This record gives sequence, structure tokens and C-alpha cells, in this order.
Amino acid sequence: MSGVLRITYRKSSIGYSERQKQTVRSLGLRKLGQSVERPDTTTVRGMVFHVRHLVTVEEVPGPATLHSAAASV
Repeated sequence: MSGVLRITYRKSSIGYSERQKQTVRSLGLRKLGQSVERPDTTTVRGMVFHVRHLVTVEEVPGPATLHSAAASV
């Protein structure tokens, strides 16, 4: 798991448990539609898994991935 995850806050956490609200905040998301980039680690993936109904996730190639792709060309 190398690279970066772009996490976008899509659905309000109102009406969900306090734990899910705190998970969204700890990912660095505050406003709907906001996107953040976090390293692709098991910790971040676990957090995203618990609030997967509130966010969307896409993998973004990180510096290590870009470097290895450029080296193979």
C-alpha cells in the first residue's frame, strides 16, 4: 500500500454515532464536499472503512508510485 488516498466528505454525519463523527473529524474533514489526501496506510483505510457511507475514496499515485512508473518507461 503505497501512494495516497483522496478522501471526500459526501454525506452529513448528523444522525450518526458520535464515534463516526469523530472519525470524520480525525480524517481532517470538516465541511461537506471537502477533500483531503492521506497516506495509504492500514490505519487510514480502517478509519475510512468505518465511515465508508459518508465519504468517497480514490487512490492517487504518490511520489513513490510516480517515480517507479517513470523508471519503467
